[in-house]
Amino acid sequence: MSFLELKGLSKRYDGVTAVAACDLSVAKGEFVSLLGPSGCGKTTTLQMVAGFVQPSSGRILLDGKDITEVKPNQRGLGIVFQSYALFPHMTVADNVAFGLEMQGVAAGERRKRVATTLELVHLGALAGRYPRELSGGQRQRVALARALAIQPPVLLLDEPMGALDAKLREEMQIELRALQHRVGVTTIMVTHDQAEAMTLSDRVVLMNKGSIEQVGRPFEMYERPNGRFASTFLGKANVFEAHRAAPGALVEVQGHRLPSSDTHCTGVMEYIVRPEKIALVPDAQALLRGRVNARVFLGNHWLFQVDTPLGVVQVTHANNGLPQAAEGDEVGLAWSPEDARLVPREGS
Repeated sequence: MSFLELKGLSKRYDGVTAVAACDLSVAKGEFVSLLGPSGCGKTTTLQMVAGFVQPSSGRILLDGKDITEVKPNQRGLGIVFQSYALFPHMTVADNVAFGLEMQGVAAGERRKRVATTLELVHLGALAGRYPRELSGGQRQRVALARALAIQPPVLLLDEPMGALDAKLREEMQIELRALQHRVGVTTIMVTHDQAEAMTLSDRVVLMNKGSIEQVGRPFEMYERPNGRFASTFLGKANVFEAHRAAPGALVEVQGHRLPSSDTHCTGVMEYIVRPEKIALVPDAQALLRGRVNARVFLGNHWLFQVDTPLGVVQVTHANNGLPQAAEGDEVGLAWSPEDARLVPREGS
């Protein structure tokens, strides 16, 4: 059952559409990420939910109540910004207590909830410190604690880990997901980081040019993208223009007949294969041949770029400690029909 609903939510600025007729239903306790490139409308959507931006049209329903016209401070939502927005002159405890004071929570209850929330984010021992005395990860946890202390029906996260370095960001992703599970709060996060969205989310909402391109669970989105944009934004993908005049197992790709388990699509299509689905094989097993023009070692895997008659094909292989194909080597490429995704070509 939907807990938060966006119905036809749109925002226009001087004739420019920032968000176009967004429809989305979020279940109670669900973690949903709004993912997309800069300017796709994800932050504007979050700000409309928060109440900071007034929609041009559409409605926002929270637990069945229309909050579209409700002021931000009356919605009771928890919000964490990329900058954390902590008060530098206040201690950790005072920062966390701020929202409770604004709600008029009595002093005794306030102290109890502050202590409980700080323990939840593992900062109980730092209650008397000031933001300047904390690390980036600790400041982020203070911002989360402040948002959670008011016991919001929905937690809104706007690029919450954008200011952290890569290693700390990865650690905090695990912490945030565990925290959200423990608290059970419905969470909407804005991010442009594909790995972050797939790591944290129950579902991903992929946005592009103000519209929702695809919604689904991370694994489903990755394995079954609905088009070129989804396949290339969520990880790496080899995408080729393909054609098939009648249903069948083979697809025509620039003069090569390649397999696909999707035997029903016809017409002009996109033929999509993920790099990790492609194997380097002997000539007799090859669907396609080419020459390695670049090889990059990335620790846990190798990345190859292979020149083929179809253009450059990217291939990734797990690092198993064995010798790999070298630059200049001729190689055969193969993949299973189930790993080739066919989608209608954009604009066709």
